[in-house]
Amino acid sequence: MERRLLSGDEAVAAAARDAGVHLGTGYPGTPSTEILQALSELGGRAQWAPNEKVALEVGLGAAFGGGRALVTMKHVGVNVAADPLFTAAYTGVSGGLVVVTADDPGMASSQNEQDNRHYAVAAGLPMLEPSDSQEAYDLALAAFELSERWQLPVLFRMTTRVCHSKGIVRRAGGLAAPRPPRFQRDIPGRVMIPAHARPAHRRLRQKLEGLRVLAESSALNAWTTGDGKLGIVTAGVTARHVREAAPSASLLELKIVYPLPLEKIRAFAASVERCVVVEEGDPFFADAIRAAGIAVESKPDAYRFGELDVQRVRRILARDTGPEPEPPRGKPPALCDACPYHPVYATLRKLDCIVAGDIGCYTLGVLPPYQGMDTCVAMGASLGVGLGLRHVLPEGEARRVVSLIGDSTFVHSGLNGLVEMVYNPPPTGHVLLVLDNGTTAMTGQQEHPGTGRTLDHEPTGKVSIEGLARALGVPNVDVVDPVADPPGFEKLLSSRLASRQLSVIVARRPCILAAADIRKFEKAAEEKRAQLACAACAEAEDA
Repeated sequence: MERRLLSGDEAVAAAARDAGVHLGTGYPGTPSTEILQALSELGGRAQWAPNEKVALEVGLGAAFGGGRALVTMKHVGVNVAADPLFTAAYTGVSGGLVVVTADDPGMASSQNEQDNRHYAVAAGLPMLEPSDSQEAYDLALAAFELSERWQLPVLFRMTTRVCHSKGIVRRAGGLAAPRPPRFQRDIPGRVMIPAHARPAHRRLRQKLEGLRVLAESSALNAWTTGDGKLGIVTAGVTARHVREAAPSASLLELKIVYPLPLEKIRAFAASVERCVVVEEGDPFFADAIRAAGIAVESKPDAYRFGELDVQRVRRILARDTGPEPEPPRGKPPALCDACPYHPVYATLRKLDCIVAGDIGCYTLGVLPPYQGMDTCVAMGASLGVGLGLRHVLPEGEARRVVSLIGDSTFVHSGLNGLVEMVYNPPPTGHVLLVLDNGTTAMTGQQEHPGTGRTLDHEPTGKVSIEGLARALGVPNVDVVDPVADPPGFEKLLSSRLASRQLSVIVARRPCILAAADIRKFEKAAEEKRAQLACAACAEAEDA
């Protein structure tokens, strides 16, 4: 039995490899990114999709074909994938499909703190949640088994602390090898027109009732008897904090997040004098347990913000609602000193632009000294927001509006906004500024369709941002290097802002942290193309 020091992300990758997963797909987003990278390094088949919706649809197709598929994303990515996710609960799957949602309590690297346990209830899908790396491995295997047994996608919730903390993991495997993928036609089960969806919804609810019965007896929901004066219901990494904060308490640790074993919880609560639900994020467990008529205490509202730790758990158990100590101040994030975006933000500030911004490392331009971003909502939102501003502002202000987006974000969800720009152009025109640094820099220099390289940096088809803009009919499309010619960039942007036409400016310069690797990958691709050309010539001569 192999024992290794693994992060939670690496443990999920190891489980996927040991489960014989046919395909891993997703979109990079902290804290989920390392799962697919680790799966690829272990020899598994892993690939980046343009966005989370496409990733889930690819994974769903693989599972329709009887394969095992792993789909990974951070919590806000599930918002993008929600459309196919909800209907996938109706269609079910033939193979195993596990969808990782990596939540970010405390917003270490996110724009909101949503609690994706609610998605399990809303979509009607089972959800598991590990508390450490070993459980990440074990429960990932259990999730595939559960998915294949009930023919449903399974949500696998992780949090930043579990994703990135490391622990000893024993890779025992134990899951039966997957069957060879095979397509079996099932039109009523897979084509969700209303006539098929109505009975599918009933089948889903029947499955959920069976899963609820399973949850009541499953060893995954672990009851540890301790002091009868205090019982704690908890889950995830919070269970580790609870064990340290109250080692003598009785403990009910839920690893099946949904459906909840309410009768088991009822019996547990009745076995102790005081029962407290300690959970990170929203009072998800507490609200459901109280709605079932079970008397439990929930944490004070102040503790729904940020991560929990041992000290905060002690305060919850002590009913301490006093002011919490201020956390130590860390170094604020900033654009790298040699970042190619500096001349861009300097120009935007000089021209007093109103900047509808987007998600990526360039978002750091909102900080001093530039304070160069006026809105930032979600991936790809810069175009829609910028267009909305252009439509309603007085002409003098409207002409100052620029939509700012990165290359990876543009491919992720900016393309639809570009279609909107062409379809419903504001009277003053509009300017889209794409900051193309040749990588997905914010999450660690991952590839995307615009780089022309796959997850493992092998050459593949390359999406041209400027080519897409021209194909859609944008009259002014320019590609510039803002570092090589800052005055030229300023002159170009000024002229485009003064025009009533639509404009796309691609500011292209490699990320300073990724430039050396990009050169290495491009050289390797050139050598590979040359080898293939030589082989083709030799084959032609032989013929």
